[in-house]
Amino acid sequence: MNIIETPDMWVLRMTRRLTIPEVKHAAAECAPVIDRVIEAAGFLVAGPWTFIAEGLPKDGKTPFDWQICRPVVEPEGYDGPLELCHVPPTIVASRLHQGSLRTLFTQGYAPLVAEIEMSRHVFSWQSREVYHGWHGPGSSYQKIEIQFELAR
Repeated sequence: MNIIETPDMWVLRMTRRLTIPEVKHAAAECAPVIDRVIEAAGFLVAGPWTFIAEGLPKDGKTPFDWQICRPVVEPEGYDGPLELCHVPPTIVASRLHQGSLRTLFTQGYAPLVAEIEMSRHVFSWQSREVYHGWHGPGSSYQKIEIQFELAR
C-alpha cells in the first residue's frame, strides 16, 4: 500500500448509477463518446482513463454512483455536450494491480482494503481505478491502479 496525493485534474466525464457487473458495459458505451468529444473539441489528453466510484459496494447487486473520466489539459471556453469538471488533489491509499480483470477484486481490491483496515487510516466513500495499461476486456494483463480516498 502506498499513500499518495492524486494529481489536480480537469476531466471530461460521464456519470451513471449502476452495479459492479454493469461497469464493463457502461465503460464500453461511454469511452467512445468521450473520445469523440475530445477529438471534436481539439482537447489534449492529460492522463489515463479514471473511474471514480462513490460508495463502492462489496457485492454485485447494490447500485453506486460511478464516473468515467478522461483527464484533459484545462481548456478555455468549452461549451460541449459532456461535463467538464475539476477534480482536486486528494490523499489516497494506492495499490497497483497487474493481471486480468477477473482478479481485480481478489488480488487488487481485497489486499488493499485489508491493509487500510489494519492501518490507522480511515476510508472516505470515494474510490478510483486508474487505467495505466489497458489491453482490452479479454486480456490476461492489465495495469490498473486502485485508489481509496482517505478521510484521515
